[in-house]
Amino acid sequence: MRLPSLTLAAAGMALLAPALSPAVEHRTREEPVAWSEGAVRAADLLARTHRCVQISRGRYRSDDGRPADIPVCGTRDAVFWKADLDIDCDGRPTARCNRRTDPLFSDATAFPQSDGRALSAERLPYIVVPAPSRVWNHRAHGVGGGSVAAVVHGGRVQYAVVGDIGPRGVIGEASYATARGLGIAADPRNGGTSEDVTYIVFRDARIKPIEDRAATVATGERLARLFVTGK
Repeated sequence: MRLPSLTLAAAGMALLAPALSPAVEHRTREEPVAWSEGAVRAADLLARTHRCVQISRGRYRSDDGRPADIPVCGTRDAVFWKADLDIDCDGRPTARCNRRTDPLFSDATAFPQSDGRALSAERLPYIVVPAPSRVWNHRAHGVGGGSVAAVVHGGRVQYAVVGDIGPRGVIGEASYATARGLGIAADPRNGGTSEDVTYIVFRDARIKPIEDRAATVATGERLARLFVTGK
């Protein structure tokens, strides 16, 4: 179950808004899905995250009401966790991400793109990190808006950026575009997966502008290669 993003102070008011914002960006067809980006194998990334050195003071829930059993782990160069994947459709309204398709929709993201507009969850692969708390403060570990991540599931690797902030006690959420790239059903109402998804965020590596997809993939592959070789 996805919880409302922290970027809408009045999330409840979203349900009273018109079914579809006039600012929605329409698109008649989906862009091709990149099932595998680069030469770093999912298996190699998973092998590197097999052992967890916990850096969070506590653990997170995958969903509200679930046991708090997910630690944030760390190495010298990255932090990582293994959780489910809930769909984040927040950001700039598009044909597939808007108040009609997503009851919890917010037209804002914690980190905007270079022109000041919210990110597009439908087009930009991004992940969500929990708000800083006593459990874990991502900022203290070199993670923030635009940080590069490698998301692994089902033998596939999707490079993404940190694009939004979620509730303090829950972890395991990514944008519509991230889910599609991993072959996961992306519908915000009933998509996502309860199966393990591995989120690896590289410390002190941020993309500017945050929406630069080519830079994200190039940087992600370079850092992933260093990560698996331990260099």
